[in-house]
Amino acid sequence: MGNDLPADPPADPEVLVIGAGFAGLYAIHRLRSLGFAVHGLEAADGVGGTWYWNRYPGARCDSESYYYCYSFSRELEQEWDWTERYPGQAEILAYLEHVADRFDLRRDISFATRVLGARRDEAAGRWVVETDRGTWTCRWLVTAVGCLSSANVPDIPGLDSFAGEWHHTGQWPHEGVDVTGRRVGVVGTGSTGIQAIPVLAAAAGHLTVFQRTANYSIPARNAPLSAAEAAGYKDDYAAIRAIQQASTNGHPFVVSDVDVLALPDDERRALFERAWERGGLRFRAAVRDVLTDPAVNETASEFIRSKIRETVDDAATAEALSPRDHPFATKRPPIDTDYFATYNQENVSLVDVRADPIAAITPDGVRLASGAEHPLDVLVFATGFDALSGPLLRLGIRGTGGVALADAWAEGAATYLGLGVAGFPDLFTITGPGSPSVLTNMPTSIEQHVDWIADLLVHLRAHDLTAEPTPEAQARWAEHVREAADATLLPQAASSWYLGANVPGKPRVFLPYAGGFARYRAMCDAEAQAGYPGLALRARQERASARGA
Repeated sequence: MGNDLPADPPADPEVLVIGAGFAGLYAIHRLRSLGFAVHGLEAADGVGGTWYWNRYPGARCDSESYYYCYSFSRELEQEWDWTERYPGQAEILAYLEHVADRFDLRRDISFATRVLGARRDEAAGRWVVETDRGTWTCRWLVTAVGCLSSANVPDIPGLDSFAGEWHHTGQWPHEGVDVTGRRVGVVGTGSTGIQAIPVLAAAAGHLTVFQRTANYSIPARNAPLSAAEAAGYKDDYAAIRAIQQASTNGHPFVVSDVDVLALPDDERRALFERAWERGGLRFRAAVRDVLTDPAVNETASEFIRSKIRETVDDAATAEALSPRDHPFATKRPPIDTDYFATYNQENVSLVDVRADPIAAITPDGVRLASGAEHPLDVLVFATGFDALSGPLLRLGIRGTGGVALADAWAEGAATYLGLGVAGFPDLFTITGPGSPSVLTNMPTSIEQHVDWIADLLVHLRAHDLTAEPTPEAQARWAEHVREAADATLLPQAASSWYLGANVPGKPRVFLPYAGGFARYRAMCDAEAQAGYPGLALRARQERASARGA
């Protein structure tokens, strides 16, 4: 899967793209088609991004396969056949490998090349990018590092002393981990933990789940995708894509206009039952105002809690698994296969680490604050990621005047439209903080971002300009992002990674844009049509001479 490019980089390109997942692959393809000399840098030895690294048991997408894919090529839509309603990691990786081969993208990617730092050379008007295989320069730097690529391993005393083996789900060994008959502990019950726990429980001798925050989850109802279903989607792609573009979340379905509070109790229950049986993310679109009206949200929240009570045999365990500290869908809403039923197995135990926190990892396992010890052979951290800003900060970027991005974001990540940062000229961020990103179907947002950046680069190339957000535009956008979040219930989930709350010391700023994909796309289009008033556009020659004066 890797390539054989030498350690010495080829001729410096106009555009460097960091990352070769969904975003990086499309960016390379789109920019190359516009005549740019573009090259990709990828730390892994193959394409795939998120789907290269996340190979943990049960890894699966929570968007349905027919729309968790590119829309830029009608031929690609018609030739690829998905096999399941919700594609697993291996199938998504195979799809991205097919895309890389079909559009001959590998020849423009250096694999096994990790970025160590990037700094702005103001006199030359270029970026200097240091990697573990040499130094590159480029006129434009585009980050395609994903929102969930910087693994968050909790800093628990004694981890180095653990005599067993431990793994983070986002860095799962490619050869897999044999848990057959072994004592396994899982820390974390977010989307990843909810996927992995049933699969691990099926093989482990005993599985102990360490839960800090109980989570709402909807059954996925995953199933093979029939030939007739697949053909129907292919015939209907034009309409499917139109709905995605006009939607709040980039999914091809619309939110119901049903006022659930006006329904009699039996009709309300029947409506939620139908949505539950269908399963998947569409559950949250079954009624209107789920994320804006606390009373509406509570009807959905209590329905899910009632389903947990129906499913889990032990009443105390069911209550421990029932979320009561945040409204439904204010944290990323997982979908699952037999998650709650897993706790009926005799070899599965649930430990509430909010009531009795983890104090230390010992050579033999996990010790709680109460002194209780849980012996383990394998410890799995399903503790998520330093989301959205983390992958960018990890690149060691320094902009004008040598200012580090980490310092510019000391009070929280700030961008303009999630696409660029004031003080960092000619740096463009695909699905950066302040964009809809993780609140949407990611390929939809990725394609919109790449197309907008590509059009901007065409403009900059034609007029020999540099570009960066103005501080004023960035400040206005930050305020709008805050207002959009505050118009919803989303900030009420105090432990949400949307706020960075899963990473100790990280500033609490609501990171994604909650105003909706269609609204966001319209604002991006208006910015471009008006000639980019939110960007400082400067002639490169004047900028270079001014800096040298």
